[in-house]
Amino acid sequence: MPILTEPKIDCHLHLLDPRRFPYHPQAWYHPVENEQGSAEQLIDLFDAFSVRHAVVVGPNSGYDTDNRCLLDFLDRGHGRFKGVAVVPDDISRGDLAALRDSGVVGTTMQAALLGVEHFAGTGPLLRNLRELGMFADVQVQGDQLVELAPLLDESGVDVLIDHCGRPDPAQGIDQPGFAALLRAAGTGRYRVKLSGLVKCSTQRYPWTDSWPYVRALVAAFGPEGCLWGSDWPFLRAPERIDYATVLTLTERLLPDPAVREQILWNTPARLFGLAT
Repeated sequence: MPILTEPKIDCHLHLLDPRRFPYHPQAWYHPVENEQGSAEQLIDLFDAFSVRHAVVVGPNSGYDTDNRCLLDFLDRGHGRFKGVAVVPDDISRGDLAALRDSGVVGTTMQAALLGVEHFAGTGPLLRNLRELGMFADVQVQGDQLVELAPLLDESGVDVLIDHCGRPDPAQGIDQPGFAALLRAAGTGRYRVKLSGLVKCSTQRYPWTDSWPYVRALVAAFGPEGCLWGSDWPFLRAPERIDYATVLTLTERLLPDPAVREQILWNTPARLFGLAT
């Protein structure tokens, strides 16, 4: 069965619908028309590519900590979708629990955008996430994980790493940040999203300089520790990116159907309570 028709769970994408949910005035970037879409469009996209479930990540772009668009989409899905929310660092445990009860499985730590120092005071948030059975969804780049890992490890929270850890493709597998990510595989608390390869590359599609990092992550984490995400609608992409070509590239990188089934279905279904 080709990857386009294999049942799958997309674990990293965004929904931006400013016609129904206006952008937050203080959001760092307001996505433009070709980066927007409605819930109906996104569900049709999922159905076209056999995406049975999805984990939708609330973006700092557009909405900042306003999660209304995300929560509306989760409600429409009646359990088909889960979410990751952007929240203030001092969110109360009660508000966090309410998000969880609405289908949110974790909250973001966008260090690649906001810097590591922004999250210096998030120890209580991370402990609440751990105690509520939720994830810290972490986006770092370069060597930021070296600085952020002690905070994450001290809290004991389960961690999702976005976009292969966004290594610098020119620095090799042994660069400190990526080496720290590979070591984190041994903790059993980290999982990594094989997504956003354009963010790990200095080349045009198919981003060949990112491939060694994908392969190293699959070898270190195993299919049981890897997830797949499309990163739709490809915010601020430096070139045209399409859902089908991202899937086709994923099939090239993961040619074994059993490995793909584990990464694109079994692992996320288990982690997020989907397809049970």
